[in-house]
Amino acid sequence: MTETPAKTGDSTAPYKHLYLVDGSGYIFRAFFAIPPRMTSHGVHTNAVFGFTNMLIKLLRDTDADGLAVIFDHSGESFRNEIYPDYKANRDEPPEELVPQFAAIREATRAFGLPCLEQQGYEADDLIATYARLAAEQGLRVTVVSSDKDLMQLVGERIDMLDPMKDRAIGREEVIEKFGVPPEKVIDVQALAGDSTDNVPGVPGIGIKTAAQLVEQYGSLEALLERAEEIKQPKRREKLIENADLARVSKQLVTLEQQVPVEADLGTFGLSEPDPEPLRAFLERYEFRSILNRLADKLVPNGGEGVVPDAKEVRGTAGTQSPAEADQGSSASSPGSGYATVQTIAALQDWVRRATEAGRVAVDTETDSLDSLRARLVGVSLAVAPGEACYIPLAHKNESDGGDGDSLDFDGGEAPEQIPLKEAIDLLRPLLADPTVLKIGQNLKYDLEVLHRHGLEVTPLDDTMLLSYVLEGGLHGHGMDELSKLHLDHTPIPFKEVCGSGKSQITFDRVPLERATDYAAEDADVTYRLHALFRPQLVTEKLATVYETLERPLVPVLVAMEEAGIKVDTGQLKRLSNDFATRMAELETEIHGLAGRPFNIGSPKQLGEILFDELSLPGGKKGKTGAYATGADILEQLAAQGHDLPARVLDWRQVAKLKSTYTDALQTQINPETGRVHTSFGQAVASTGRLSSTDPNLQNIPIRTEEGRKIRRAFVAERGHKLLSVDYSQIELRLTAHIAGVDALREAFAAGHDIHAMTASQVFGVPLEEMDSATRRRAKAINFGIIYGISAFGLAQNLGIAQGEARDYIGAYFARYPEIQDYMERTKTEAKERGWVRTLFGRRIHLPTIRDKNPARRSFGERAAINAPIQGTAADIIKRAMIRIPPAIEAAKLDTRMLLQVHDELLFEVPEAQVEETAALVKKVMEGACVPALELSVPLVADVGVGESWDEAH
Repeated sequence: MTETPAKTGDSTAPYKHLYLVDGSGYIFRAFFAIPPRMTSHGVHTNAVFGFTNMLIKLLRDTDADGLAVIFDHSGESFRNEIYPDYKANRDEPPEELVPQFAAIREATRAFGLPCLEQQGYEADDLIATYARLAAEQGLRVTVVSSDKDLMQLVGERIDMLDPMKDRAIGREEVIEKFGVPPEKVIDVQALAGDSTDNVPGVPGIGIKTAAQLVEQYGSLEALLERAEEIKQPKRREKLIENADLARVSKQLVTLEQQVPVEADLGTFGLSEPDPEPLRAFLERYEFRSILNRLADKLVPNGGEGVVPDAKEVRGTAGTQSPAEADQGSSASSPGSGYATVQTIAALQDWVRRATEAGRVAVDTETDSLDSLRARLVGVSLAVAPGEACYIPLAHKNESDGGDGDSLDFDGGEAPEQIPLKEAIDLLRPLLADPTVLKIGQNLKYDLEVLHRHGLEVTPLDDTMLLSYVLEGGLHGHGMDELSKLHLDHTPIPFKEVCGSGKSQITFDRVPLERATDYAAEDADVTYRLHALFRPQLVTEKLATVYETLERPLVPVLVAMEEAGIKVDTGQLKRLSNDFATRMAELETEIHGLAGRPFNIGSPKQLGEILFDELSLPGGKKGKTGAYATGADILEQLAAQGHDLPARVLDWRQVAKLKSTYTDALQTQINPETGRVHTSFGQAVASTGRLSSTDPNLQNIPIRTEEGRKIRRAFVAERGHKLLSVDYSQIELRLTAHIAGVDALREAFAAGHDIHAMTASQVFGVPLEEMDSATRRRAKAINFGIIYGISAFGLAQNLGIAQGEARDYIGAYFARYPEIQDYMERTKTEAKERGWVRTLFGRRIHLPTIRDKNPARRSFGERAAINAPIQGTAADIIKRAMIRIPPAIEAAKLDTRMLLQVHDELLFEVPEAQVEETAALVKKVMEGACVPALELSVPLVADVGVGESWDEAH
């Protein structure tokens, strides 16, 4: 006779109070709360360490006598069968976290606790099922989590505990959160949706409105059946159109309480952990502080306790921080005792040391600033403060020709060096090792140099970007400046080893001893800066900015810079000739207006013509005795109707376009690729915007005919098209959201012409009677206001009297008082804190906001108003840039992202893939805020396609 198996999960429990711990919820909080730490074998452990401490605190503080820890299972759940896009917009976990998932489960088992997960189900479903089973047995259940999705479980025998806030959650707290009791939470969530999990809900309905509707109609189903009764037309239409989507959403948010669970409730009783497995776990992951703290519990059979370790360098509560430990563990300052690695055995030893350390600072030395043409001369490594080396790979000789002051070393024999290919083969495993953190300063340059030699570098940290995130706007982020500022150390100047001017030599000619001191010091300083900066991300609450915006953008920019963009050299030559002709024509016209020939490019001669000979107003002499003739002066004179300064401005613009673009671009074409490769500056603009240099492709005028002609010279390869995707009025949309301007929010949601609507509301002109001049005034105010424009500035822009401009601004603020409130509130907060913040948490410092000089202080105030808006726009496009490459790869498209210019991304796409790529990029860009931020206005991305950049734009 076959014995009938017991029903899974419902055995009688030998305890009264059960804790069901949302283990997956703990993991990310632990990872971001604890600074990076590794074992001596290079294993990342910060999340494991944080999780272990959370378990200890929970076990210490709880009155429960039963406990189980539940995790999400890797892979998709049954919800993906219902809705394939469920959780599709979730970011990939950080590289250093992924290997720690298994160790966190190991920690759970080491404490003798049930460690539960089940394929096809999420942790929340298992928690819901066990909570139901336990409540049916009459047990008290506490769900330990801060996840709002679990609040639907709260009932007579089930409550929650938010471990981060140490706050109990019962029926009243659920009503406070959702506006409805627990039994109606599912209906509210189904209506409102959830951007984090990509639950669609009903567009335009948030939690507050959803709660009102569910309370009014009793349930989601009753609401949908009676949707025709809704008085508000837009809401009624949305509910009718999206009824099926709401029902699908309810399926997604409803926790499954009938999971065929595999473990019995009877096995969840709490007991003391077995000392040996727990001790083995803590020792394996080198958690010495925890070992010491639990010493009395880990002494089996009266044996000796854990011997205290006086110096736990990886940092924990009550011990040194990583920065303090590392800074104190070796030489007090950089600059001496570095090694020159000239043999394979020596390099193997340094690779071993770096692997064991778990982190290594890496720097390359080359013979050019152009990373895509530079030759790799050597590599330096640092594994601890003061412990650094230089690996020469292409030095020519060590002779100084007998002249101690000379820096020209031709003539000597090449020094002993490891062959380049062998050195690369030895470095390859280290640089690609996922358990070893590679640290660099402006790593983008080094990655491009190393990539050309077939070397991949991951995972990485960049001290330049760490500094930028922590102190953007306060100072520059070059290594020399950071070293002086934070280490009180002045690194060896480059000109001291390579000279300057005509006598400057390339690094491959520097003698090895001098090269080692210089190169190894760079790695040493970078290592020390990293130890200082990395822990500050957590204490300053900037880890998310660095981890989700700046660090993952580095490889994206590397790929874009390596791709470059094709230019039509014939078109450039024709443009150069055209611009030269146009300059000559303007020169003739200017000389005619002046009454005599003069050098238009000479500020001194121009000033004399304008203010001495033509007696134009506003002439001011500087310390040199020459008149100021900057663009601002000429623009003022041109606005007053004077032709000569207006023509000079035209001449300067054409001259600049010719020298900067049509002439220079011809020399900047890479002979190996036939393309132009700009360099994106990631740590330049304090707002988070990217810059572009060598060449600067972000300053090509968009609205002038000359600028459009230059853009026509940027073309697609044969068989391809250029695809431009540009955020539409993103800063105005963000202004509407951040300032809470309902009128603008509604206009954007309805897709209205925002400038015409503003003109109608501010100037009282009906939309059907709107003329282009009135709309243009409104457009100037719309864009000017977010830059803190003054009446004087607006008057100049519109060519009107200052009093009239002041009246326009007053009328604007009267119609949109929320914007003025935002401006005043932001200036006040900026003065108190010295910085403002974007919606994604980026901190933008404003050093002039408290300046005693009124002009500088006023500049700081204008920056404070604009920075949260422009900075959030910059963050959004960075989020899009990070998400687009994996989306393109997943779709198996052969598209390359080439350029980022303000709010625009430019791609090169095979002709057959244009439509699919355009749809994919548009979708990613318009959803770039999700799940981190729910905007009250829609993001809209406009798409253009063409043979050239101008045609696509």
